[in-house]
Amino acid sequence: MNQHGSTSPYRHTVGVIGGSGLYALEGLSNVEEVELTTPFGAPSDKVTAGELGSTRFLFLPRHGRGHRIPPHRVNYRANVLALKQLGAEQVISVSAVGSMKEEIRPRDVVIVDQFIDRTRSRPTTFFDDAGVVAHVEFAEPVDAALSECLARAASEAGATVHRGGTYVCIEGPQFSTRAESMLFRSWGVDVIGMTGLPEARLAREAELPYATLALATDYDCWHQDEESVSVEAVLQVMSDNVALAKKALVHVARGVPDPSESPAASALKTALLTPPERIDSAAREKLQPLIARYLPSHEPSAP
Repeated sequence: MNQHGSTSPYRHTVGVIGGSGLYALEGLSNVEEVELTTPFGAPSDKVTAGELGSTRFLFLPRHGRGHRIPPHRVNYRANVLALKQLGAEQVISVSAVGSMKEEIRPRDVVIVDQFIDRTRSRPTTFFDDAGVVAHVEFAEPVDAALSECLARAASEAGATVHRGGTYVCIEGPQFSTRAESMLFRSWGVDVIGMTGLPEARLAREAELPYATLALATDYDCWHQDEESVSVEAVLQVMSDNVALAKKALVHVARGVPDPSESPAASALKTALLTPPERIDSAAREKLQPLIARYLPSHEPSAP
């Protein structure tokens, strides 16, 4: 029985959002591809579902297969909601990042626990124009138990793991200027990327515990003793990081925490401010995967 009370043949169902290759995790059984849409549009690609032991994985390539979608054009809302609709109970983000500290070397893993948002043009909430107001708590943006599971799994896979760290998310698709990079370092930032937000925010609104496996591909341009970050440098390290991520996810399958114990699993319980009787049928239909459990079954009365 999952966190919402429905029966399932799997002990846990885990959504994984990541780059090219992660949908091909070796050792999966009963693999199938699922094409679907959501009230917020289509996700980046088909979702690949498969089983590893008693854990079901749902893999979604964030940028689409062939890396077709730039970070500022990803439909983050559709990606998160697609995993929710398919039964994901928690979400793991696998992300390439630049290192902002000397001790975080390319190919190291950082288990992020905080975010700074420097994006500008992305929808950041499911609750924007649907006639429903919700304010979820987000002081601790990642799930502690799932993060610890990732840290152990990455270590068992042979990675150098840094527990905890702040991820600054920039708009992209360009890399930072050196002045920006130095500014972020002065803030104490650990890694820099282009995809962690609004993904983590939306996972919280979808009541999905969320954690990030951040894979360092390079030093950002602050490190003047190294070559400035380039696509070629990133790609050279990325293939090694993908192989590491696959190994880590195999270990994750053996120790997935119970998502029902996470505060994120009931994030909307005290966040919804709009009275149920004021939520019209159109809003109910659009937000049904998110708010149905908090609404009475009868239709709202006429205003």
